[in-house]
Amino acid sequence: MKQDIRANWSHAILVCRKCSRKQAKRGHGFGGKKTSLAKALKKETGAGKTRKARLGIVEVPCLDICPKQGVVLVDTRTPGQWRIVSPDADLSELARELAEMGD
Repeated sequence: MKQDIRANWSHAILVCRKCSRKQAKRGHGFGGKKTSLAKALKKETGAGKTRKARLGIVEVPCLDICPKQGVVLVDTRTPGQWRIVSPDADLSELARELAEMGD
């Protein structure tokens, strides 16, 4: 049985599922009224969570920050610096930053 599995990810973006659902539930989704941040970023970057994608975007359980008007995300290349993304953020600019940084 294989112990190691190769993936093409250069890095992963961890998105708080609870924050994202709260914003979508309030009608403050990303890229659409009910769209979660992870789904919008996947569409914008062309990334996914399969191991063959260039960049992984993964929804994770609550990160215990819980901003009232935003979603917490963590870029695995800079784990000491978490970001809060508001629903009115420029998704194309955010996706470009997340996909290019460190490449």
